[in-house]
Amino acid sequence: MGEAGETGETAAPRRALIWLALGCAAGVALSAWGLLADAPSQALPQSAVARVNGALIRADAYHRLVAALAADLRGPVTPELRRRVLDRMIEEELLVQRGLELGLAASDRRVRADLSSAVIRSVVVEAEDESPSPGALRRFYREQAAFFTRPGRFRAAQIYFRAPGAPGGAGEDAARRRAERVRARIAAGEDFEALRAASGDAEVSPLPNALLPPAKLRDYLGPTALQAVMALAPGETSAPLRGAGGFRIFRLLQREPPRLPPFEEIREQVQAEWRRRAGDEALRRYLAELRGRADVAVRPQLP
Repeated sequence: MGEAGETGETAAPRRALIWLALGCAAGVALSAWGLLADAPSQALPQSAVARVNGALIRADAYHRLVAALAADLRGPVTPELRRRVLDRMIEEELLVQRGLELGLAASDRRVRADLSSAVIRSVVVEAEDESPSPGALRRFYREQAAFFTRPGRFRAAQIYFRAPGAPGGAGEDAARRRAERVRARIAAGEDFEALRAASGDAEVSPLPNALLPPAKLRDYLGPTALQAVMALAPGETSAPLRGAGGFRIFRLLQREPPRLPPFEEIREQVQAEWRRRAGDEALRRYLAELRGRADVAVRPQLP
């Protein structure tokens, strides 16, 4: 009886300890499960879709690639393709990290060039995205009037005299004398077009009968002849000029002076130039700031 009574006295406390132990174990298990369940959300913010060795793969970059793939496929992107896109982004991040570990950013010229270009783009694009106020844009147009002024245009004609044979030979002398005689007849008042038809040779590169800017006229004449034509007044005729294959006489038929287009006519061009210069200025400031923070030592006398 005593033994049985002793068992009865201790049974309740033992059961309580067992239930308490089980409760603690369950609480620990639930807490651990909660920590594990919350870990992904804590590790990955809403703005990221993956993490690779601490580097986040941004959700916006992932969505851009998925959208580009959808545009290429011209249809919806399946979950399998979405996963493949993310896998490629993870693999790219792993390769980038490995490349940095190998020191390619410091030793590979192409990697260094790509990296510096990417930084330049990030600085320039941010500045170019800014839009100037209408007043600032008009002020820029006025201050840079010389830049936006279009060069004058020229309409010219030529008479060509072919010089057969080697340079300095009889053919060249004959062509020069022909050109000089025609030039004298033009100076005496004979018609330029009539003399071209009667005394000139077939032109290798005929000039269009149109007003052309200097850059286009140079394509037909070359730099030396272009300068000779631009030095003429309308109606004047040049002296014979030696060129490829022979001699040429030029007459300036029409000259259009340089022209500054109205602001409204070239507003888009003005804004594009404003943004380009804003990007250049932002890059200069950024590079100056980097040099100011850096410890740069230069050899006084370069080898």
